[in-house]
Amino acid sequence: MSHLILLFSLFLAPAFADGGSQKSAQNLCSNDVSHKRQKRDWIWNQMHIKEEIDTPLPHHVGKITSSVRNNNAKYIIEGEYANTIFKVEETSGDVYAFERLDREKKAEYELTALIIDRTNNRSLERPSKFIIKVYDINDNAPVFVQKVFNGSVPEMSPVGTSVTKVTAVDADDPTVSGHATVTYEVTTGGEYFTIDDSG
Repeated sequence: MSHLILLFSLFLAPAFADGGSQKSAQNLCSNDVSHKRQKRDWIWNQMHIKEEIDTPLPHHVGKITSSVRNNNAKYIIEGEYANTIFKVEETSGDVYAFERLDREKKAEYELTALIIDRTNNRSLERPSKFIIKVYDINDNAPVFVQKVFNGSVPEMSPVGTSVTKVTAVDADDPTVSGHATVTYEVTTGGEYFTIDDSG
């Protein structure tokens, strides 16, 4: 058992020694880099826009901003519908939508933000992906899932006997309170039949 312990400690000793030299080398590198380069970051909040905004285009969506300080900096966006539906003001980083958006067609768009030096097109910071979310408005009426629902009930059945079940759906966002909630009402024959919220 003592031989095993001795061998184990011999194998570990060079590893610890080497780890120490690697650590000191890393510290030297990091100290050297810290003098040459400053940390840069993209700065933004989540971007979102309401669907079907009824005001003149374009609509302001948000702003991409970098902590890079360079008088020749230029913002660019790439990705889904970049420079068609969405465009960025190259000096301020303000992002605009040039079409009215419909959440039921597409709920979010993924784009990439870049900042380059306009004199040589060199990237000043690593590209970063961001998402523009389209917020729902309650703009869809519920629709029955089929044109006709057939039901039947035996004569002399007690009050409260189930006759049939109907179903309607709403295309609006179910996560927004009340937007996709469906309620039912009997418009003809209410003296004989009632319907609850489950259909």
